[in-house]
Amino acid sequence: MDLHYRVAIFGSARIHEGDQDYKDVFDIAKGLAESGFDIVTGGGPGLMKAANAGTKSAHSTSRSIGLNIRLPREQDPNDFLDIKEEFSLFSNRLDTFMALSDAVVVAPGGIGTLLELFYAWQLVQVEHICETPIILYGDIWTNLLVWLENEVMERKLFNKSDMHMIFHVREPLNVVALIKQIHADRLQVEHACKNFSKYRNLLEEAKDGEHEGNLKNLFKV
Repeated sequence: MDLHYRVAIFGSARIHEGDQDYKDVFDIAKGLAESGFDIVTGGGPGLMKAANAGTKSAHSTSRSIGLNIRLPREQDPNDFLDIKEEFSLFSNRLDTFMALSDAVVVAPGGIGTLLELFYAWQLVQVEHICETPIILYGDIWTNLLVWLENEVMERKLFNKSDMHMIFHVREPLNVVALIKQIHADRLQVEHACKNFSKYRNLLEEAKDGEHEGNLKNLFKV
């Protein structure tokens, strides 16, 4: 296992413990930490706390990392961090997120989460990062993807190839399985992103049924 493989998990500060999204993000982070991956979040409350708490609950060697932003509200650091760094500027924080992270999971969130999503996506589009998958977790992203494809892409304002690194996943176990597979590929081949289309096709085929189900057995790991 590459001890420096890190997964950024973005999501709302306004979703609380007991919410299904909180439980799902906790489970995603726990599964990733059990697989040996470090987890990087904004270090605050809500889904950031869920991800850091899930990481700590794995009782593994994985590190729970928080990149906290100084705000007048919402953003006190949570209690589940092994490593914490504070920022006064969103721009510096975003650059650090992307410098640290080998994969990105975007959970339900608002303006801050959208900023993080589109910043990561922009870096992929201009090839500043190449092997970093962006995984949109949950049904909340369905209509956004439809709008991007039917309105923005239809007007030729971006290309179909710009979707190459984007995965839409609805089950926590499948987020973990997908990242484990991509990491395994990176250990074997120089450009693991060559397999991304294959994995996206598996996800799309599963969506044709009543629910996504568990894709773990479709991947090699």
